[in-house]
Amino acid sequence: MSTHPAPRPEYPRPQFVRSDWLNLNGVWQFETDQGDSGLERGLLTRELEREILVPFPPESELSGIGETDFLEAVWYRRTLSLPPSWAGRRVLLHFGAVDYDTTVWADGTEVARHRGGFTPFTADLGDIAGSGEDVVVTVRARDPRSGPQARGKQAVQYANHDCNYTRVTGIWQTVWAEPVSETHLRRPRITPDLAGSAFHVELPLSGNRPGHLVRAVLTDADGEVGRAEVRADLDLAPRLHLPVPAARRREWGPEDPHLYGLVLELVDASGEVLDRVESYAGLRAVGMRGKAVTLNGRPLFQRLVLDQGWYPDGLMTAPTDEALVRDIELSMEAGFNGARLHQKVFEERFLYHADRLGYLVWGEFGDWGCETGGSSGDNQQPDASYVGQWLEAVERDYSHPSIVGWCPLNETYQKLHDRITQLDAVTRAMFLATKAMDTTRPVIDASGYAHRVAETDVYDSHSYEQDPAAFGKLMAGLAEDRPFVNAYENGNAYSQPYRGQPYFVSEFGGIWWDPEAAAAQSGEDRTASWGYGERVRDEDEFHARFSGLTGVLLGDPAMFGYCYTQLTDVFQEQNGIYRFDRGTKLDVGRVRAAQLRPAAIEEADGARTDAG
Repeated sequence: MSTHPAPRPEYPRPQFVRSDWLNLNGVWQFETDQGDSGLERGLLTRELEREILVPFPPESELSGIGETDFLEAVWYRRTLSLPPSWAGRRVLLHFGAVDYDTTVWADGTEVARHRGGFTPFTADLGDIAGSGEDVVVTVRARDPRSGPQARGKQAVQYANHDCNYTRVTGIWQTVWAEPVSETHLRRPRITPDLAGSAFHVELPLSGNRPGHLVRAVLTDADGEVGRAEVRADLDLAPRLHLPVPAARRREWGPEDPHLYGLVLELVDASGEVLDRVESYAGLRAVGMRGKAVTLNGRPLFQRLVLDQGWYPDGLMTAPTDEALVRDIELSMEAGFNGARLHQKVFEERFLYHADRLGYLVWGEFGDWGCETGGSSGDNQQPDASYVGQWLEAVERDYSHPSIVGWCPLNETYQKLHDRITQLDAVTRAMFLATKAMDTTRPVIDASGYAHRVAETDVYDSHSYEQDPAAFGKLMAGLAEDRPFVNAYENGNAYSQPYRGQPYFVSEFGGIWWDPEAAAAQSGEDRTASWGYGERVRDEDEFHARFSGLTGVLLGDPAMFGYCYTQLTDVFQEQNGIYRFDRGTKLDVGRVRAAQLRPAAIEEADGARTDAG
């Protein structure tokens, strides 16, 4: 097998770090299996025909494969050489994300199955792995073309079209291994308590042993802030309370994204540390007051951008860690203070960078793919796997301070009538499951439409009206609790009625501007380049339209934020602030200036505070 520098070498789980680990990115054996007959044909036990560069998907240029046709199934194989220093410990094999149905074998023994293309899973190699031994790891990923499946923006036609892009199959996030003790720590839930000036840490264990305890130590730049210890032989998930003294208290937010260090340890009866992980936490609170969504008790207008998270050479996989950082920096340079991470569960390192840069994000699931084409009254068919996959995402990302809201579904367009449909049932299940797992953040049942849960925390709409005056008229009713609501084209409702919740326009703009296409194309040919509405004739017209549209929302004292479509062009969709390769196509300073005008909801709250 050829050699190649391992891509994406950084630690993939920055909020739960063990010092001993092995990055398995790099060259793997690879073979396509168009008939999904590989198991019968012996692919489990033989060498594979080709090579691929993991973690890049086979459709991408960076993978070295570049096959963009439908791939019914793909196989991977590599030998994992375990360090002798791992003797006596269990080996966990982690997959950041594999699309879509995955089976993993170690030395021919099945060790994991997982459904879902956006969320992580782990194979416990158990007694198969021994110190200093080689283990052959084989992975099969099935990615069927038909049937309801959470695909996000992956095209279900052969070619890219409209707002759907080149498919991603198989491994597309980091693969890695780490050794752990027989009894070890599992992913904690770190909950900031700003009102109580403390952190609450729920620390699941793989099991309980007599005499064991867990310890948490909170630090800042000046050293230890506080520590706590509790017995670990009683509860499967011990809870620790970490007060933050007033002199060491710093609130996390865009102006000061302060992160406390956190060390978590499992200690046995003799005082030996069996497991130790490093983490971090931000002290902040998300709340709702009237129509405002507050951060640390104050309304903060959310100037969000729609971020699809696609790259020309890696598709859903960022080519480098620096590319993740650059996307956040580009957004902030344009005046945005956060993003909807749209139709994709972003890799965790993106959230780490958002945490440390003070960038607000809404976590979202890539739910597109359940449209069956059936009757308009029952055309959306999400299944139970949607709930399970979404809960895996919420569990992974619960402790990230940058996440200020959850969005399990997007544009599930289906008219509302007197039958409870599968969409109604799954939407409610995803909403309630999110609220059960996280009581600290607002949850929107579905972005845009259809709002099937009457008590959704937040209500929103999508509007791509391009004329600022007409857009202003659409939005004018919010002050009287008659906001713009996406409605079925024949007058039938998509959504339960608005109940006075905090409201924002979570998709708007999408202004079509492609300088090269504008010069080369006549008419409105949308095959190579498209955006919403009529293409602007020049950059000045873009800025006038952008300023007018954002001004409508910034000037509304009942509007808590917006989300502009979108950060970058993506393939044929030429409506980004930046080009697909992240190059400049607009005067970003003018975009920034238009956004940094005072927001009415913040000014109104300031006036109330002064008067009080």
